[in-house]
Order: sequence, then C-alpha cells, then structure tokens
Amino acid sequence: MKRRTFIKGVLGLGAATALYTWQIEPRWVEVVQLPMLLRQLPRWWEGKTLMQISDLHVGRIVDQGFLLSALQRACQLKPDLVVYTGDFVSYESAEQYQQLESLMQQAVKGRLGTFAVLGNHDYGHRWSQPEVAARVCRILAAAGLRVLRNEQVQLRGLNLIGLDDYWGTNFRPQQVMPHIRQQQANVLLCHNPDVMDLPLWEGYKGWVLSGHTHGGQCKPPFVPPPILPVKNKRYTAGIFPFEDGRTLYINRALGYSRQLRFNVRPEITLFRLECGRAFVF
Repeated sequence: MKRRTFIKGVLGLGAATALYTWQIEPRWVEVVQLPMLLRQLPRWWEGKTLMQISDLHVGRIVDQGFLLSALQRACQLKPDLVVYTGDFVSYESAEQYQQLESLMQQAVKGRLGTFAVLGNHDYGHRWSQPEVAARVCRILAAAGLRVLRNEQVQLRGLNLIGLDDYWGTNFRPQQVMPHIRQQQANVLLCHNPDVMDLPLWEGYKGWVLSGHTHGGQCKPPFVPPPILPVKNKRYTAGIFPFEDGRTLYINRALGYSRQLRFNVRPEITLFRLECGRAFVF
C-alpha cells in the first residue's frame, strides 16, 4: 500500500468517526428493555411497565427537536408508570424555563402515574440556586409530573421513594429513609448514584434508579470511560447488584453535556415489573 493511500485512509476513517460521534450516535436512541424483579410485588403489578427517562438537559446545547422526537417515540411504548431521574435543564438563564415548558407539553406520562426527582443541573449555577429548582418543580407539576423531594408515595403496594439531588441544597434522606416499609416492594429514585455509598440505607433491599453519569458519553471499547462525574468510578451505566439486596440501575441519559457520544448511545429504559429476588450474577 502506498504511503499516500494509507494516509488518506486514516484521515477518512478519522473524519467518519468524528462525524459519527458528533452527529449520529448522540441522536441514536436505544430503548433498553429489562425485567425489574421486586420482592413482595403485589400480583396486580406483575407484567406492568415502568419507564425511566433521565437527563434531558433542556437548554442551549441539546437540540430541542431531538428531545421532542425521543419523547414521542417513548409515548408510543405506552408505559404504565414513568419516572424521570433528574437534570431536566442545563440552566443558564430564564430561557430554559420557557424551553422546558414547551417540551413538557409532550412529556411522556404513565397510565398509572408519572413521577420525578431533581438533578444537580436543576439547581442552577454551581447547584446552589434553590429558586431555580422551585421553578423547575412548578413547571413539572403543571405538566402532570409529581416531583418527589425526600418523600415516598404508595401505589397499590408498590412504594416509590424520591431523594432530592445529592449535590443540591435539599438533599435530606433522613426525612424519608427511616420511614420506608422494608417489607414492601420498593423503588427509589435519586439522580446521583454516589448516594449508594452513603450510610443512609436502613436495610433497604429494593431498586435504585439513577442517571447523572451519561455513561461517560464516550467510551473506548473494553475499557472504562475516561470521564465520569462521580466519586465511585465503578458507577458507569447499567445494572449493579449489591450483596445487601439493593440493585442500582444507571440510565445513560437522553441529553448530553456536549454533543459527543461514542459507544454510549442515549437511552430510554423500559422495565417489566416481576415478583422475585433481585438480579444475581
């Protein structure tokens, strides 16, 4: 092979990879379908679906048309329950409120309920503006989403718990964790998976649904992603079973912090509820 031909091939491959990483994979949504095995799940819930959507990052960087298209696709799956696990906006100015209001007119809603928790970006600059979080909550409530802020709700024997964001100004797990009925089927929502390593679980043995990491957005094959916004770098994306009975699931996000993804497609997760012990590997 001539040197010039080789160089052209390398440059062409590099250009194709860059185009894919910038324009194709960030818009190539994957619907991940998984069983969610829950102890003490009432028979009434068996076979019903719970959809997780995370990290929309409404704002200047993520294309609003892409988000709208992804939500419309999710609506077609007709989930029974829908949970959003934070970072609705990438807040820079009041413009994000208008953008969020517009997008939430097409929010995916569950036939049996729609719930949410906040993420760090929902707290504005440096995660320190509770007034931004309050405005986001009002917009979500007007769209039919119930935001859980260190509280729980009973749904016919299924207990849904929501913790406010770990980095925000309202992270108060002590308000709800001691009051969880461990003998029930429990699903907990918390944006940042680092909470798994905090001493707050009080014997909890249910599922925990998180987002925040975006799966690293760019991940070379066979090695961990080089950048993760968590202390515990093991928390990338997917399922993490714990010996104490907890099961963590980290959604790879719909939005992004930069329009770059490689080997980490944006995700909508659809769980099928089943009675049984959590995953064992």
